[in-house]
Amino acid sequence: MKENLHLICWNVNGIRAWSKKGAFEWVLNQKPDFFCIQETKAHPDQLDKELLSPSGYTSYFDHSKLKKGYSGVAVYTKNTPIKVDTDLYVLDKKVPDQEGRFIALYFKEYVLINCYFPNGGGLPIRLEYKLSFYKAFSDYINKLKKKGLNVIICGDFNVAHNEIDIARPKENQNHVGFLPTERSWFDSLESDGYVDTFRYKHPEKIEYSWWDVKTRSRDRNIGWRIDYFVVNNELSKNIKDALIHTDIFGSDHCHISLKISL
Repeated sequence: MKENLHLICWNVNGIRAWSKKGAFEWVLNQKPDFFCIQETKAHPDQLDKELLSPSGYTSYFDHSKLKKGYSGVAVYTKNTPIKVDTDLYVLDKKVPDQEGRFIALYFKEYVLINCYFPNGGGLPIRLEYKLSFYKAFSDYINKLKKKGLNVIICGDFNVAHNEIDIARPKENQNHVGFLPTERSWFDSLESDGYVDTFRYKHPEKIEYSWWDVKTRSRDRNIGWRIDYFVVNNELSKNIKDALIHTDIFGSDHCHISLKISL
């Protein structure tokens, strides 16, 4: 008997401020099997019981070991994983990444990975770090695939893959987040056997998941689609729907969802 899963993914841009807007309560009312958050900007010891242990869910966090109020990911799950891994070796192969961007939950039939990919802006070293992160991430998921494991990936990838995924492609072709080298990594992801679930279900649909707050771009829908659910090719036939919920507010991103059977 197949298990039908409902997953929600959201870059909340600060879990404490976001939750005060009633957004966390709204998500819980949707009763997803998994709720994946990026950019928590908090260590677990800074959160109250409501955010750590909502009724019916177990939570798992990875946070920045370098500074507080930065990065961080979390997964709320109804299903107990066999194993949880937060170690992704990016630059130093002996020490896992310290920015709190990666968490993988292992189950019998699949591995769920929630990731907050680096932005890559600012100093050139940050773009180098981003590209190194992409490579390390690909190495990690390809090892899982070689073992015959199904993989469900979600998160803020911090790249708009194709021109359809960004409101102003020509103006942004030399901007971080839409650089050829970043987009080519997404090409390689698909070549390695992974599927962008939203584009798989909605090949021509134009929707975005992030808007710049400073320019009030959400009011004019001048956005970027940088939040994704990605699965291995073998799971593509099991995708029921993949949606972007632009009408729900709470951060500079809107949430995305996936319904899939396993």
